[in-house]
Amino acid sequence: MKFGIIRERKNPPDRRVVLSPRECQNVLSKFPKAEIVVESSPIRVFSDQEYTGKGLPVVKDMETCEVLLGVKEVPIEVLIPNKKYFFFSHTIKKQPYNRKLLRAILEKNIELYDHEVITNPKGARLVAFGRYAGIVGAYNGFRAYGLKYDLYRLPKAESLLDQQALITELKKIELPNIKILVTGKGRVGNGAKEMLDGMELKKVGVSEYLNDFFEEPVYCQIDASEYNKRKDGTRGNKADFFENPEAYKSNFFRFAEVTDFYIAGHFYGDGAPYLYTREDAKQPDFNIKVVADISCDIDGPVASTIRPSTIADPIYGYDPVSEKETDFMAENAIAVMAVDNLPCELPRDASVGFGEAFSKYVIPSFFNSDKDGVLERARMTQNGKLTERYAYLQDYVDGKE
Repeated sequence: MKFGIIRERKNPPDRRVVLSPRECQNVLSKFPKAEIVVESSPIRVFSDQEYTGKGLPVVKDMETCEVLLGVKEVPIEVLIPNKKYFFFSHTIKKQPYNRKLLRAILEKNIELYDHEVITNPKGARLVAFGRYAGIVGAYNGFRAYGLKYDLYRLPKAESLLDQQALITELKKIELPNIKILVTGKGRVGNGAKEMLDGMELKKVGVSEYLNDFFEEPVYCQIDASEYNKRKDGTRGNKADFFENPEAYKSNFFRFAEVTDFYIAGHFYGDGAPYLYTREDAKQPDFNIKVVADISCDIDGPVASTIRPSTIADPIYGYDPVSEKETDFMAENAIAVMAVDNLPCELPRDASVGFGEAFSKYVIPSFFNSDKDGVLERARMTQNGKLTERYAYLQDYVDGKE
């Protein structure tokens, strides 16, 4: 089986890669029948020389490869017909901007495997960049806090080498005795938590966070069962919430009353209540002044997130009264950091972590007859048609949705 690591061509440029040079070596040592070639790239975080230094061929033509591995969407004009491709297609939610891409994939008889749907039998994702979104998002949030209050200046994450370099910078700053809230205990939320722990900030429980005064900065990490409650007043739990989100209402405002800096790392599903609304943000008791919205659902559960921001210009202000964008330095503005491609700012670490998971969970499936069904679940197209699991996208492909 011949794998090809393709050059990323989407703009803005993405420097990440599915397999680092070291991970390529690991794959080749475990699977003697595997071959890997690398398409030359001037932007990849690992240089062509780093791959050739590990004995991997760097080429300009991917035609001889059977399976092509990328990160972001591949431009239609460079898709090679009749190949197997892995990348984030951003089509499974019927995103209008990628309709033409999915049509082209079908027309070119490409077998598409989307990273987002590489899962175990229970539907849990096996490969993802979420942890690194949490790491960078938390860092960027602290950077926004320092700028809003003119307390300190942190360098941009993209200028630093790795997670440890981010933590080193964060440990230099002095914070007032603020309360920091993290929502979510998955990859994203726990990635953010790594940074707070790396700073040696004190973690406190929900009751302490809501009721106690502290003379140092503290943080609290909560999940869905703590910021939602059942409408009927009965006791709910996280599993019930995910199964019956419409039976719940937000219980977040009690946190908003005492939180200074909020890191949003939760998963938001259809039918779930918003954490806080635009009306909530207007209330005099609403205390949040800086939001690092890693989840970045626009006009969604975090009302102050009205657009995504960019790595080049990561912070904007939200005016709760007018419900419009404003200068984040304005006294009544909520400073919002809502970069929607955060792992791009830590491309080396993100690529290493992603590649370790990909070689552990995906590569073996090509050599064990896909005994765990990993490829079958992730395969969106085959023989010029949508597979049964993704047949719901047919109306989207046809332009009827």
